[in-house]
Amino acid sequence: MSARPSTSVVVAARNEALRLPACLATVAKLGADEIIVVDGGSTDGTAEIAEAAGVRVIRSGGRGLAFDRQLGADAARSELVAMIDADHRPEPDLLDRLWDDMQAMDFVIVQAGVEIAPTSFWTRAEGQAMATFHHQPGPRSMIGVAPALYRRSVFDLVRFDVENPEISDDADFCYRLAQVPGVRFGIGHARVMQEHFPTVADYVEKFRWYGRMDAAFCRKHPERAANMWFHLAVRYPILRPLKAIVTGRPLACAWFWLAAGVRLSAALGSMREHAQRELLGTQEAAAAP
Repeated sequence: MSARPSTSVVVAARNEALRLPACLATVAKLGADEIIVVDGGSTDGTAEIAEAAGVRVIRSGGRGLAFDRQLGADAARSELVAMIDADHRPEPDLLDRLWDDMQAMDFVIVQAGVEIAPTSFWTRAEGQAMATFHHQPGPRSMIGVAPALYRRSVFDLVRFDVENPEISDDADFCYRLAQVPGVRFGIGHARVMQEHFPTVADYVEKFRWYGRMDAAFCRKHPERAANMWFHLAVRYPILRPLKAIVTGRPLACAWFWLAAGVRLSAALGSMREHAQRELLGTQEAAAAP
């Protein structure tokens, strides 16, 4: 394996004052050539915490996570770009391990597997859920875009959608990247610990956000809508819990059922609201002189 090229770490964060200090403390040990925090319009002092840590800070004005990720990637000066989130706690050798996986698997992007800090019933359930479907290394057609290492050249092929603040950063980006002939990406052998907020209310809020992004993805890519609805209505509440039971991870079922119910409800609600707005716009246009 060759030595790792220059590497920039990009942390996109919004209202992460509680978790960002621990993240930056671990990121500082990665041996990166630069660290960039993109602040997405925080109101809790996130940007000031990053500035106090001595890293480069870019303020995006709160134009959405996909916009912030692209802004950070464009600002990065290195050959490789690592996307790390405020809830990630990477080990010092993460970048080198991801680089080794990137070379060995011939990937343009390699995501680390994630482990969830077991601080509550719901975080333990999520940890079992991740172990059920996410930890197997190899090529994928869909990955999480953080924690991950990118060849900078990948952004010449596909960019995050900076126009639609509602769009999912990972689903939209990976779907379009998968259409590029000869491009390979997937999950490597490295693992990163995540520190998620532990209560059921925290998870419900997050899943509602995911559901709205699921709906935006369906509106942008109607050819993939059937697959998305199958994912939310069948794969999440039925197929993955069955696999969790067979593999001895029963807590994962609760997480899958909560995720499916909240995301599906939020996605359907978003689609209904969007249809109502379109209908109202059509009626107003028809009534105009």
